[in-house]
Amino acid sequence: MIYPIVVYGDPVLKKRGRDIEPDELDVKQLATDMFETMANADGIGLAAPQIGKSLRMFVVDTSRLEDEEIGVFRQVFINPQILEEHGDKWAFEEGCLSIPEIREEVMRQPELTIRYFDENWQEHERQFDGIIARIIQHEYDHIEGILFTDHLSPIKKRLLKSKLLNISKGKVQTHYRIKAPLAR
Repeated sequence: MIYPIVVYGDPVLKKRGRDIEPDELDVKQLATDMFETMANADGIGLAAPQIGKSLRMFVVDTSRLEDEEIGVFRQVFINPQILEEHGDKWAFEEGCLSIPEIREEVMRQPELTIRYFDENWQEHERQFDGIIARIIQHEYDHIEGILFTDHLSPIKKRLLKSKLLNISKGKVQTHYRIKAPLAR
């Protein structure tokens, strides 16, 4: 099932997601739906809050990057915990399906260690670096109620204010369905 993407201004995007209990819901089906929703929107990561679910779950699929160095990385993260981030912060232009038509440079550390469950409730603790670490950090922010725009300077946020308001009103062009909180 393809969900509409919840866009900027919806309270679910600013709320910390809650942990999922085993057997509480069909995480395999939810993961399938999230991968399908993300693919429909040409995304590389999608967190549950972006489809209106305040849960600590996200998916990553780098196949759309077509980058030989990165390869294809496809993973479900349930109840993740970033244990450590390290290295000198580096800037990279980020975008977000919930904030269409806006891209800005965000500073993040290049390496992380994360503990999470997959869709089979198998626990993992892994290290990631580079662009995959950045994608994970971006999606992890979503389940913490943080958007990439929260990392921007106050002046940059002021400059984007009218664009962000238009997004929340649904006045934005996307090729995927959106759910805008202030749309009439």
